[in-house]
Amino acid sequence: MSLNPYKKIDNSPLIVFRILFGCLLAVESFGSIFTGWVRNVFIEPQLHFQHIGFEWLTPLEGNGMLYYYAIMGVFGLMIMVGYRYRLSIIAFTLMWTAVYLMQKSAYNNHYYLLILVSFTMIFLPANRYKSFDSKINPEIKSLSMPAWCSWIMILQMAIVYFYATLHKFYPDWLDGTFVSLIFQGKDHYPIIGKFLSEHWFHIFISYMGIAFDGLVVPLLLWKRSRNLALIAAFIFHIFNSITLHIGIFPYFALSFALFFYEPETIRRIFLKNKPQFTEIGNSDEGKNIWKYIFIPFLVIQTLLPLRHHLIEGDVLWTDEGHRLSWRMMLRSRSGYVAFNVVDKNTGEKHRYKLYKKIKGKQLRLVSANSDAMWQMAQHIKKEYAEKGKDVAVYVTALVTINGHTPKPYVDETVDLASVKWDYFKHSPWVILYDKDGNRVD
Repeated sequence: MSLNPYKKIDNSPLIVFRILFGCLLAVESFGSIFTGWVRNVFIEPQLHFQHIGFEWLTPLEGNGMLYYYAIMGVFGLMIMVGYRYRLSIIAFTLMWTAVYLMQKSAYNNHYYLLILVSFTMIFLPANRYKSFDSKINPEIKSLSMPAWCSWIMILQMAIVYFYATLHKFYPDWLDGTFVSLIFQGKDHYPIIGKFLSEHWFHIFISYMGIAFDGLVVPLLLWKRSRNLALIAAFIFHIFNSITLHIGIFPYFALSFALFFYEPETIRRIFLKNKPQFTEIGNSDEGKNIWKYIFIPFLVIQTLLPLRHHLIEGDVLWTDEGHRLSWRMMLRSRSGYVAFNVVDKNTGEKHRYKLYKKIKGKQLRLVSANSDAMWQMAQHIKKEYAEKGKDVAVYVTALVTINGHTPKPYVDETVDLASVKWDYFKHSPWVILYDKDGNRVD
C-alpha cells in the first residue's frame, strides 16, 4: 500500500467494499424488522431514552418505524448496486444517525461504527465501477482512486482496535471475570459448549482478545503475515458471531480486510472481468476532502475516547465518557433503582411505579446508568407537571459491575428532577469510591 495518499491505485477494494457494505446495511435494516427488534425497541415501549440533547428525535407513531427501517433497507440495496449512490448513502447516513440518537437502551458499538463509515462513504468514489450509476452515466466510470480512499478505512479500523486493546487492561478482563459472565448459560452449544464454562478457557479468551485486537492491524499491513492475520480474524469474528449474537458486526469488521490487500489481488479474486489498472501517477481528486475533512475527522476520533480522563471518577463505575470510546464488551452493569416522588406543595411522598412504565432493556438501563436515571427523573417531573403538580424526584440506587458487591450509586438527598445534565463534567450526585472501595465525599 502506497504511503502517498494521492497516488492513483486500482479502486477494486472500494468497489467490492461498497457492494458488501450495502448488502450488510440491507441485512441490518430488514433483519431488525423481521426479528422483532424494531417493534421491541421503538414501538412497544411507552417511553424512549434518546441520547441527551436529542429528545426531539422521537420514533414515528404506530408502525411508522417498520416503514422507516424498510426504507433504510432499500437504500442499503441501492448502495450495494450503486444506483443513485450519493443520494442513497447520504439518506442512509442521516436516517441511521437519527435512529442511533433516538434510543440507547439497545446500544451496540457497531451502530456507532456504521455512522462513521457511512459518513466516510459519502465522500468516496465508490460508484465508479460495477454500478448502475456508471452504466447510466459512463463518464464517471473509472478504474482508479487516490490511495487515501483506502487509508481512511485502514486508519478507522486502527483506531477502533487500538482502543479495544487499551481498554482491556483492567482487572476484571485480565482475570477472566467478564469473559465468564458473557459465556454464562452457553455450555449447551455444540462442540464449543464444554469449553465455555471452563476458567482456563476464559483466561485464554481474555488474553487472545488482547492479542488479536492489538496485533491484527499491524499483521494485516505486513504482507508476510497478512493471510495468517486474515485467517485469525475470520476465526475470531465467526466465534464472536456464534457465541455473542452481535448482528452484522463480525462480518462488517471482516470486510475491512479488503483495504489491506494489494488492489490487484482484490481485482483478480472478486472482479475478474475488470481491466487491469496500470497507470502511474498522482490524483488531485479529493485532496481537500482528505486534508480538511478526514484528517480532522480522524484526530477527533483519536481524542474522543480519552475524554473520560478529564472527568472525575472511574469511567467503569460512573459510565461518564463510556460511549463513543470503543469500550467494547468490557463490563456488565446491573442494579436496583427506586424513584421517590415528593410533592413540593403538600410534602406528600410516594414510590413511583417504575415497572408500569418501562421493562426489559430499558429497565436495565435505568437501573444502572446515571444518564438514564436522570432522564427518568425528567420524565417523572414532566408527567406530574401535566397533572398540575410540582414534584421533586429522589433516587435510591444500588449498582454492581461484573457481578461484584452492589454499592450505592446516587446521592439520595439530591433532587434529580431539578439538576442540569453536563456532558463534559462528572455529575456530583453520582457517588465516587476510592481504589479500596471507600466512598469519596
